[in-house]
Amino acid sequence: MICPISLFRACPDGGVAPHWRGLALRRLARLLSAGVAVAGLWSPVARGEDGAPEAVRLSRRESVRQALAHNPGILAARELVAEAKAQITVATALPDPSLVTELDQLRNFWSPSSGTERDVGVQFTVPYPNRTRLNGRIARAGWRAAEWSLAQLEQQIAAQTVQAYDALLVARRHRDDLVQGRDLSAQFLDKTRERFRGGLVPRLDTLKAEVDLAKAENDLIANERTIATSQAALNRLLGRPLHAELAASDALEVPAALPAAAALEQVALRSRPELRGLAEQRQAARDATKLSRQYWAPDLNFTLWRSDIVGAPRSYKFDGGISLPLFFWQHQRGQVAQARHRELELAATNADLESQVLLDISNAYAAASTARRQAVYLRDSLLPEARRAFEVTLQSYNLGGSSALELLDAKGTLLSAEGDYADALGAVNDAMADLERAAGAPLPPGPPDSSHDH
Repeated sequence: MICPISLFRACPDGGVAPHWRGLALRRLARLLSAGVAVAGLWSPVARGEDGAPEAVRLSRRESVRQALAHNPGILAARELVAEAKAQITVATALPDPSLVTELDQLRNFWSPSSGTERDVGVQFTVPYPNRTRLNGRIARAGWRAAEWSLAQLEQQIAAQTVQAYDALLVARRHRDDLVQGRDLSAQFLDKTRERFRGGLVPRLDTLKAEVDLAKAENDLIANERTIATSQAALNRLLGRPLHAELAASDALEVPAALPAAAALEQVALRSRPELRGLAEQRQAARDATKLSRQYWAPDLNFTLWRSDIVGAPRSYKFDGGISLPLFFWQHQRGQVAQARHRELELAATNADLESQVLLDISNAYAAASTARRQAVYLRDSLLPEARRAFEVTLQSYNLGGSSALELLDAKGTLLSAEGDYADALGAVNDAMADLERAAGAPLPPGPPDSSHDH
């Protein structure tokens, strides 16, 4: 099982961040969108005898990479991150100066030239330095929180892509089982007809064999729709046309044993993007509280004037002013109280989110553990017994010891076991992908697994 979270590299602070940054991946995305073959990701675009393009072969890892590079939801979230980064410049920008003019001593209001004094000035505001610094820190924390939101979305899309990939594998494995069942039904029908012509079985056995073959054909027709639906769902996550042909190169198998649940809980509390993003929001709230308490620190307003007075030499003057927080209680009961309550709100939200994360881990771990146990049981116990029962019944039927009804029942049991095992493989791989999403990081290795694949 290829874990979707393994496509996220480690941050300097120990977290996980999306592995999409950098020129290399952007160039790779352009190559992919142009249909150019890239070694290790896409197989060359081959064409069949009729000139139609053959299906592109993708592994789980390649599918996740394609989804992270082209999924429309992720592309939109990346633009939100870019918007949040631009907000840092807005928050720390200096106010633009203003050009002002005055005409004094006008003898006629409608005649500006009648004035005896003309003043031209430049107004500008110098913000309190620490206020600008705090604004920058708040905006920067918002940017980092947006990045963690993007990381969360990427992990969710990665898990969904793995699940859609496995759904396609399950559907195609069902098709292989159904084709095998149809071939067995066809062989059984031929054998039954021969025995009927020889007078060894009644006409009813032939009719049962014909019905069984017809049912097998009908099941194959229904499976075609399931494959098409699964392929369209995967193509949507990959950002490809829904009806584009796609071949899955990986196989379904039972994943390795699960690590300890306690270890996963600690990994989740350290790595879940929701918690990391909320930590950035709490830091921004603390800075916002500090900023609100600096209402007493004034901004400085300056104006530099040049005055032209008729009959007098040119002169200059300087105006300066500050705001006085005379009604200080309004600030304390207003923005200061609001910022403080925001801190308390985020602290309570953090406690609730940690509880949700632990519950998510518990549910995902239970689902993965149960699904794996079921898959191992089907693989090691039920499926081999169903195969042996069918082989024994088939040999007995060929020797005339078993009836057609017993053979059909054994074949149905075998096909049902094969289908259940395919569903169990899909379920356990889906559960493992969901467990990695719940952990927010690659799963640590589990204990050695004594079971083996057949």
